[in-house]
Amino acid sequence: MLKRLIVLLLLSGAVYSVNAQTVPDNKPVVKVAELKEHSYDFGKIPQGRPVTHVFELVNKSNSPIVIENVLASCGCTTPEWPREPIQPGATASIKVGFNAAAEGAFNRNVTVQIAGGQVETIVITGTVYRTPATSAPLNASLSLLKNSK
Repeated sequence: MLKRLIVLLLLSGAVYSVNAQTVPDNKPVVKVAELKEHSYDFGKIPQGRPVTHVFELVNKSNSPIVIENVLASCGCTTPEWPREPIQPGATASIKVGFNAAAEGAFNRNVTVQIAGGQVETIVITGTVYRTPATSAPLNASLSLLKNSK
Protein backbone atom coordinates (compact mmCIF):
# COMPACT_ATOMS: atom_id res chain seq x y z
CA MET A 1 0.00 0.00 0.00
CA LEU A 2 2.81 2.41 0.88
CA LYS A 3 4.58 1.64 -2.41
CA ARG A 4 1.41 2.48 -4.37
CA LEU A 5 1.06 5.77 -2.52
CA ILE A 6 4.69 6.72 -3.24
CA VAL A 7 4.31 5.84 -6.94
CA LEU A 8 1.08 7.86 -7.12
CA LEU A 9 2.75 10.90 -5.52
CA LEU A 10 5.74 10.65 -7.86
CA LEU A 11 3.52 10.42 -10.93
CA SER A 12 1.36 13.35 -9.87
CA GLY A 13 4.51 15.42 -9.29
CA ALA A 14 5.83 14.52 -12.76
CA VAL A 15 2.53 15.48 -14.41
CA TYR A 16 2.50 18.80 -12.53
CA SER A 17 6.09 19.64 -13.52
CA VAL A 18 5.38 18.94 -17.21
CA ASN A 19 2.28 21.14 -17.15
CA ALA A 20 4.11 23.94 -15.30
CA GLN A 21 6.69 24.23 -18.10
CA THR A 22 4.26 24.63 -21.02
CA VAL A 23 3.65 28.05 -22.53
CA PRO A 24 0.11 29.38 -21.88
CA ASP A 25 -2.30 28.43 -24.68
CA ASN A 26 0.56 26.44 -26.30
CA LYS A 27 1.58 29.52 -28.28
CA PRO A 28 5.13 29.42 -29.66
CA VAL A 29 7.51 32.02 -28.26
CA VAL A 30 8.49 34.48 -30.97
CA LYS A 31 12.22 35.19 -30.97
CA VAL A 32 12.43 38.99 -30.89
CA ALA A 33 16.06 39.34 -29.81
CA GLU A 34 19.34 37.63 -30.47
CA LEU A 35 22.59 37.48 -28.51
CA LYS A 36 25.71 38.08 -30.61
CA GLU A 37 27.51 35.48 -28.45
CA HIS A 38 26.14 32.95 -25.96
CA SER A 39 29.31 32.14 -24.06
CA TYR A 40 32.63 33.60 -23.00
CA ASP A 41 35.76 31.94 -21.60
CA PHE A 42 37.75 34.21 -19.27
CA GLY A 43 40.67 31.77 -19.44
CA LYS A 44 43.00 31.81 -16.42
CA ILE A 45 42.29 34.63 -13.98
CA PRO A 46 43.95 35.44 -10.63
CA GLN A 47 42.07 34.77 -7.42
CA GLY A 48 40.58 37.88 -5.83
CA ARG A 49 40.34 39.86 -9.08
CA PRO A 50 36.80 40.37 -10.40
CA VAL A 51 36.44 40.22 -14.20
CA THR A 52 33.69 41.39 -16.57
CA HIS A 53 32.55 40.78 -20.12
CA VAL A 54 29.89 42.60 -22.15
CA PHE A 55 27.36 40.59 -24.18
CA GLU A 56 25.33 42.31 -26.88
CA LEU A 57 21.62 41.69 -27.44
CA VAL A 58 20.09 42.83 -30.76
CA ASN A 59 16.40 43.66 -31.15
CA LYS A 60 15.34 41.72 -34.28
CA SER A 61 11.67 42.75 -34.10
CA ASN A 62 9.75 45.69 -35.53
CA SER A 63 8.85 47.11 -32.12
CA PRO A 64 10.67 48.02 -28.90
CA ILE A 65 11.48 45.17 -26.52
CA VAL A 66 12.33 45.10 -22.82
CA ILE A 67 14.72 42.89 -20.89
CA GLU A 68 12.54 41.90 -17.93
CA ASN A 69 15.26 40.32 -15.82
CA VAL A 70 18.74 38.83 -15.92
CA LEU A 71 19.36 36.06 -13.38
CA ALA A 72 22.74 34.66 -12.36
CA SER A 73 23.16 31.06 -11.21
CA CYS A 74 25.14 32.13 -8.12
CA GLY A 75 26.08 35.17 -6.04
CA CYS A 76 29.59 35.30 -7.52
CA THR A 77 28.13 36.41 -10.87
CA THR A 78 26.62 39.89 -11.21
CA PRO A 79 24.72 40.98 -14.32
CA GLU A 80 23.91 44.57 -15.30
CA TRP A 81 21.43 45.40 -18.08
CA PRO A 82 19.46 48.39 -19.42
CA ARG A 83 15.96 48.85 -18.02
CA GLU A 84 14.71 51.08 -20.85
CA PRO A 85 13.12 49.64 -24.04
CA ILE A 86 15.47 48.56 -26.84
CA GLN A 87 14.37 50.03 -30.16
CA PRO A 88 14.03 47.89 -33.33
CA GLY A 89 17.47 47.11 -34.77
CA ALA A 90 19.24 48.57 -31.72
CA THR A 91 21.75 46.76 -29.54
CA ALA A 92 21.76 46.58 -25.74
CA SER A 93 24.75 45.67 -23.59
CA ILE A 94 24.51 43.10 -20.81
CA LYS A 95 27.57 43.33 -18.56
CA VAL A 96 28.36 40.14 -16.66
CA GLY A 97 30.83 40.28 -13.79
CA PHE A 98 32.45 37.33 -12.03
CA ASN A 99 34.11 37.57 -8.61
CA ALA A 100 37.09 35.22 -8.79
CA ALA A 101 37.12 34.34 -5.08
CA ALA A 102 37.30 30.55 -5.13
CA GLU A 103 40.22 28.70 -6.73
CA GLY A 104 39.52 26.25 -9.57
CA ALA A 105 37.46 25.91 -12.74
CA PHE A 106 34.07 27.61 -12.99
CA ASN A 107 31.07 27.37 -15.31
CA ARG A 108 28.18 29.76 -14.59
CA ASN A 109 24.86 30.37 -16.36
CA VAL A 110 23.13 33.72 -16.73
CA THR A 111 19.49 33.69 -17.85
CA VAL A 112 18.15 36.65 -19.84
CA GLN A 113 14.35 37.02 -19.69
CA ILE A 114 12.85 39.15 -22.46
CA ALA A 115 9.26 40.43 -22.38
CA GLY A 116 7.01 38.13 -24.39
CA GLY A 117 8.46 34.91 -23.01
CA GLN A 118 11.79 34.64 -24.81
CA VAL A 119 14.62 33.30 -22.66
CA GLU A 120 18.32 33.32 -23.62
CA THR A 121 21.17 31.69 -21.70
CA ILE A 122 24.70 33.05 -21.37
CA VAL A 123 27.51 30.79 -20.13
CA ILE A 124 30.76 32.08 -18.65
CA THR A 125 33.70 29.79 -17.94
CA GLY A 126 37.30 29.97 -16.83
CA THR A 127 39.82 28.89 -14.25
CA VAL A 128 40.79 30.83 -11.14
CA TYR A 129 44.38 30.34 -9.97
CA ARG A 130 45.71 31.11 -6.49
CA THR A 131 47.79 34.25 -6.22
CA PRO A 132 50.93 34.28 -4.04
CA ALA A 133 50.54 35.48 -0.45
CA THR A 134 53.27 38.12 -0.94
CA SER A 135 54.11 40.15 -4.00
CA ALA A 136 57.69 38.81 -4.24
CA PRO A 137 59.99 36.68 -2.11
CA LEU A 138 62.46 38.46 0.16
CA ASN A 139 65.79 39.00 -1.61
CA ALA A 140 68.56 38.47 0.96
CA SER A 141 71.29 39.58 -1.41
CA LEU A 142 69.81 43.08 -1.55
CA SER A 143 70.86 43.77 2.03
CA LEU A 144 74.38 42.45 1.23
CA LEU A 145 74.66 44.94 -1.64
CA LYS A 146 73.61 47.82 0.62
CA ASN A 147 76.17 46.87 3.31
CA SER A 148 79.06 46.53 0.81
CA LYS A 149 79.21 50.29 0.16
